[in-house]
Amino acid sequence: LSFFDSFQDQFDNLEKHTQWGIDVLEKYIKFVKERTEIELSYAKQLRNLSKKYQPKKNSKEEEEYRYTSTRAFLATLNEMNDYAGQHEVISENMTSLITGELTRYVQELKQERKSHFHDGRKAQQHIETCWKQLEASKRRFERDCKEADRAQQYFEKMDADINVTKADVEKARQQAQLRHQMAEDSKAEYSSTLQKFNSEQHDHYYTHIPNIFQKIQEMEERRIVRIGESMKTFAEVDRQVIPIIGKCLDEITKAAELVDHKNDSQLVIEAFKSGFEPPGDIDFEDFTQPMKRTISDSSLSNSRGDGKSEPKFGSKSKGKLWPFIKKNKLMSLLTSPHQPPPPPPASASPSAVPNGPQSPKQQKEPLSHRFNEFMTSKPKIHCFRSLKRGGSGPEDFSNLPPEQRRKKLQQKVDELNRDIQKEMDQRDALTKMKDVYIKNPQMGDAASVDHRLAELGQNIEKLRIEVQKFEGWLAEVEGRLPARTDQARRQSGLYEAQNTSAVNSCAQDRESPDGSYTEEQSQETEMKVPATDFDDEFDDEEPLPTIGTCKALYTFEGQNEGTISVAEGEMLYVIEEDKGDGWTRIRRNEDEEGYVPTSYVEVYLDKNAKGA
Repeated sequence: LSFFDSFQDQFDNLEKHTQWGIDVLEKYIKFVKERTEIELSYAKQLRNLSKKYQPKKNSKEEEEYRYTSTRAFLATLNEMNDYAGQHEVISENMTSLITGELTRYVQELKQERKSHFHDGRKAQQHIETCWKQLEASKRRFERDCKEADRAQQYFEKMDADINVTKADVEKARQQAQLRHQMAEDSKAEYSSTLQKFNSEQHDHYYTHIPNIFQKIQEMEERRIVRIGESMKTFAEVDRQVIPIIGKCLDEITKAAELVDHKNDSQLVIEAFKSGFEPPGDIDFEDFTQPMKRTISDSSLSNSRGDGKSEPKFGSKSKGKLWPFIKKNKLMSLLTSPHQPPPPPPASASPSAVPNGPQSPKQQKEPLSHRFNEFMTSKPKIHCFRSLKRGGSGPEDFSNLPPEQRRKKLQQKVDELNRDIQKEMDQRDALTKMKDVYIKNPQMGDAASVDHRLAELGQNIEKLRIEVQKFEGWLAEVEGRLPARTDQARRQSGLYEAQNTSAVNSCAQDRESPDGSYTEEQSQETEMKVPATDFDDEFDDEEPLPTIGTCKALYTFEGQNEGTISVAEGEMLYVIEEDKGDGWTRIRRNEDEEGYVPTSYVEVYLDKNAKGA
């Protein structure tokens, strides 16, 4: 029995060990499954990262990818997308080759293990049953032997006793013989049972149990081999994508090696090159001369101290900075008040302030101070701001610097040529269709495409006219044709869009954001017209446009330079808003304009003009 108990303990140990092996296999399956989830999550994050930094369609970012550095970055984003795809491949292969296969194998392993241990327990129960039968047969043989001995002793006792009858002796003898026969039968049975048990026990320990143990061992070895193969597959799945990942990294390196700082710098130069010539040298001004002085190419003198003389320009002033400023703009700088405006009168009667306060122009600053203020002041570029917000600019892009204008015109010509090619392709296709209809009337009516062909012909003709127009402007910018004067431009009728209020308001702000001149400079610099004084330089300038109306609340007698007299209740035109100094510029008619205190008038601005 102790042997059987020991054997049963070993059987239980094997059962626990094989269950531990299955637990290890399931733990490894869980590990691989979590690894695949990590790979999928990592691939998703990489794709989202690549998508996040991809340039948006029809945005300014697309223009930035002209540069080699940004193109290399775009290549990196694309390769990272492919890199993420390889991690998805890792996840898919691990799921199919490891997780799926091992999951099915674990189910089969559990069934096989259950079968083996069931056979082992069955064999164990059988040998225990045989042992019990042997023990029962043995005890019965032992009992019968003892009973036969007692019956024999009783018979001999009865036979020796002279007082016992012959019948009682015969009965004792028969009983002894019966017991002896029963002992012999038990002995034979015990012998047979013992032989059978020994045979069963031999088969049990030398055949059945070793076979079961061998099967369990083979099952466990297959499990160990299978988990080792799965670990190799785990590494091989990663190794298979390494060449592709290496190619992705090689492409990123190749794109990085194509970064050309010289090329990028040249693109920036080409993009922002204006084509303007640098200003010339400033001439010396001799203030020792008591007589009338001549103004240098790039400066003005203030000879209006006596209220008689006017500033003059030299003969070369057309190519310098100051001629780029409109007369109205410059005069407003020279005459705009610096002192605070007078407060409104205590009463609305004109006698309350008969002449108003003295005009701030009585204390004049040196003209050089006004020029310094003009040069350092932030330019008002309403027109450029409206263009940036999507406003319409001149059709010939004359508001741009020469080089930028040339590029825009070239782009427009290329765009029109592409449109012409599309229209011609459509016309050719329709012509072929018409020929087919003529040859095979059953396929369609040839006359049905005539109207469309006529439309295409008209469209092509219109586009060609547009191309000729823009090519003319392009040739003019490139110096292949003589420049046209402003008067010729107005007579050509091609600049109707420039006569709107937005463009008129743009005319008074001639500076670009970087302080350069922006309106038709290429035409002005090519005109070598001698000039003698300041007014002659700007005879062709148009007056400032009106931006609204105003009503005089009080009478203001502006008798000094830069101001204008108004009467209470008078309606006038506003041509310049209050810039924060308390003065508003107004106009009565084409010849009368000036400043009045803002508090003296009630202003009604036009919405369109204010928006422009």
